[in-house]
Formats: sequence, C-alpha cells, structure tokens
Amino acid sequence: MQKSRLPHLLFCIGLGFFWACTGNINIDENLNKIPQIFPDYTGVTVPENIAPLHFKLAESCDYSDAYAIFETGTEQIKVKEYGKQFAIGESAWKKLIESAQEGAIDVKIVTKTDEKWVAYKPFQFFVSPDRVDPYIAYRLIEPGYETWNEMGIYQRCVETFKQTEIATNKTMDYNCVNCHSFCMQSPDTMLFHIRKDFGGTLVMRGNKIEKLNTKTPETMSPLVYPSWHPSGNFVAFSVNSTKQMFHTSDRNRIEVFDYKSDVVIYDVEKHEIFSTPELFSKSAFETFPTFSPDGQTLYFCSADSVTIPDEYEKVRYNLCSITFDPASRRFGEEVDTLVNASSMGKSISFPRVSPDGNFLMFTLFNYGNFSIWHREADLYLLSLADKKVTALDILNSNETESYHSWSSNSRWVVFSSRRLDGLYSRPFIAHIDKNGVASKPFVLPQDDVDYYTQLLKSYNIPEFVKGKVNVTPYQVSETARNEKGIDVLFKN
Repeated sequence: MQKSRLPHLLFCIGLGFFWACTGNINIDENLNKIPQIFPDYTGVTVPENIAPLHFKLAESCDYSDAYAIFETGTEQIKVKEYGKQFAIGESAWKKLIESAQEGAIDVKIVTKTDEKWVAYKPFQFFVSPDRVDPYIAYRLIEPGYETWNEMGIYQRCVETFKQTEIATNKTMDYNCVNCHSFCMQSPDTMLFHIRKDFGGTLVMRGNKIEKLNTKTPETMSPLVYPSWHPSGNFVAFSVNSTKQMFHTSDRNRIEVFDYKSDVVIYDVEKHEIFSTPELFSKSAFETFPTFSPDGQTLYFCSADSVTIPDEYEKVRYNLCSITFDPASRRFGEEVDTLVNASSMGKSISFPRVSPDGNFLMFTLFNYGNFSIWHREADLYLLSLADKKVTALDILNSNETESYHSWSSNSRWVVFSSRRLDGLYSRPFIAHIDKNGVASKPFVLPQDDVDYYTQLLKSYNIPEFVKGKVNVTPYQVSETARNEKGIDVLFKN
C-alpha cells in the first residue's frame, strides 16, 4: 500500500530539536543556487541504516525563520531550524529512508527574510540498499606529538548517535592504548596494545582476554601494526624502531619514520611469532602487513633501507605481496611488487583489501611511511583482477586522507581525513560499488552539528565492526593491571 502524503505534521519539542505545524509555505523567491551546509551532505550516498543527517546553514545570511523540507515520492517532512541546526528525528528519518528505497531524498531549505520566504535550489541525499556495519571503533586522542593526556578506544553505533567506551587510559594510569584491530570485523575477536606501565598486547576472543608480552630477544620492538588472518589463528604484525622530528619550514608539521622495521606472524594458539627472510631483513624496511580475505596472501609495504634520519626523504615504500600457507606456516620464496611507488617518486602505506577480495585500497604520498602527517596523502584503489590503479579523486581533498577500512560487505569504506580544519582527523564514510566506483564521502553524522568543531581530539584508526564489543573498560583495566602476561617466543 502506498503511504499517504504528509504535508502538515505536528511534532513535539524534545531531544534538542522540534517540529512545527507550518502548513504550506508560499515561496516568494527561488534562488538558483544550492545552499552551503555544514556538514556538507549535498549529493552524498548513504546506507539505509545510517543515523539522521543533521546539518546547518553554513553561509552568512540574515533571516528570522528557516525550514528544511525533506521529500520523497511518498513523504514530505518539514523541519524547523532550532539552535541554528536542522535536526530530523529518528522515526521521521526512517520513514524517509524507507520511502526513498534506492532513490533520493530531496531537501529544500527555505528562509524567511523581511516577511518574504526565499527557497534555495534543492539538493539530494541518495539512499543505497547496501547496509553498513552497525558500529565503527576508533581511538580518540589529542593530535599531539610526544605526550598525551586522556585517550581511549571507543565504539559508535552508526544507526544512532550512541558512543560507548571499549578501553580508556584513565582507568590505567593514563598509559597509551593503541592499534586496535578486529578479525573480519568481528566484535568478538580483537586486540590492542597498552604501552608504558603494565604494558602488553591484549587479545580478546569471546569472553576471554589474554595479555601478551611480545618483545623477544630476536625482535627490535614489541609487536606494532596488526592484521588478523581470516581464520583468527594468526595475526601479522610489524616490529618497528620509530622516531619522530619536527619541521621548521614545511607544510607538514611533523615527520615520523622508522630506523628499521620487519614483519612477523603471531600464532594465536602457540603464542609464537615467526617470519621469513623476505620479511625479516636488514636490506629493507617492511611494515603495514595485511592478509587477503582467503588468508593465502600477505600484503605489506617495503622500502630499501637507507640511513635514517639523514635520508628520510628518500624512503619510499612499494606495495608488495608474498604467499602464505597457514597449515604449514610457510611463506612463498618470492616477493611480488604490485605497485612500484618508488619509481614514481611516491610512497605507499596502509594497504587494506576488500572482504570480497576484489580491491585493495592504499594511501599514496610523497615519501616515508607515516602518511597521517602528510597533507598530500591521498587514497588510491588497486583492482586485484587486472592490477589497475585508480586515484579516488572523489574521496580526496587538499588535506590528509589516510587510514581506512572496509565494511564486511565491501560496499563501504571509512577513512580518516583532516579536511574540516587541517588539524583534527575525522571519520568519513563513502560507498564503493562492485566496479570500484566511489561516491562522495560524508562525515560520520552527529546529533549536534557543532560536535566536530568543539571536539579537541582526533579520530584514529576507524574500523567497521559487525556488532557491539561487549568487553568493558573495567575488564580491560583489571587484566592489564593484574595479569603478568604470557611471554611470546620467536620460532624459526
């Protein structure tokens, strides 16, 4: 049955927004321009299970009243501006999403100036039937350099505005918590590191939490950047000797680089790490490992070793791969170079494969391995079928685009970007179709449109998760504080 048209709606005040019974608004003037809104949601494609997109007029104009009129083929909802924002309720938003199906939601903003109603040119949200994983996990941290204050790993339900804690350092004497990672987007299988006092790597599988001591005599550092094997039986890690320095006259504020690095594999059941000379050598810097969805290939970044820090601008990482047999724990004998970025005078970081195995997304920038502080860093897509590389221009900006992860259905990516202010990284979401064509990204919706302006922390390592992580900050703190930890052994 077709839904009835609702031109006149009465909604009550509540939850920071309200609806108004306005009747028909007689437009006196139509402007031939789309309004500037913040966040910029014009023309974006959203999943059908996303939270409402709240926004405000971002251009300077003098008016006494304003409405946003949302319309599909069967629904029309008027939202009165309140508190300098247009905030549509969840139930009304769901009606619009359901009625739009695979189509669009038209939005017209009208303002009242000198007793005259002026209408902007309508813009649209496009609704995709591809659902997105219901949670995103991330670390919130000040964009500092050598010190930190409060930080934590949080999870946000993308279908609502609710954020909850997974682990925070305020319960662990303000130590560093970092490098969270999930096995195949599962909320039941994850890990992250705790650095400094009672440090270690915490591995959570179901209701069990293990604390690992991962520094061995054979490795230069504890385990660092992780990637789970799809079986959940292994985790690829880099081990890194990392330093940083500050620029005095450069558009990039800081440089983070590795003096040396290798890649190892951790056997979850045996509490052992192992490697191969192709991943564990003095002649190359190997880092940022990531497994293919079938678990048969390990992708990683590799650069020729040079003298650091004197030649840090000469460090350029290529995208490489090596085969892996999980049954025998053996690697192939040859390393394939998939993208020779160094020949183009570029460097690659953060390779991530779509769960369907069709594409690999990576970050490309001028040099080095820590793209998060390089303003020229952009996202690229490699087709694993024909090895074609495509610049994702619609996702990129004049500021840093860096860490990214895929949804479990391979139709969405979330990535960190500093495009809003050049300083703080924020999570942006974009649709990727089966052919690898990306749509205009949108920032993760918040209940208050000024949330990102007021939040003095960066979103670090946004990861899609298929459900809520049920481990509590108390459980994490108790394990970190009270468990001695299992010593990991290096096995050849």
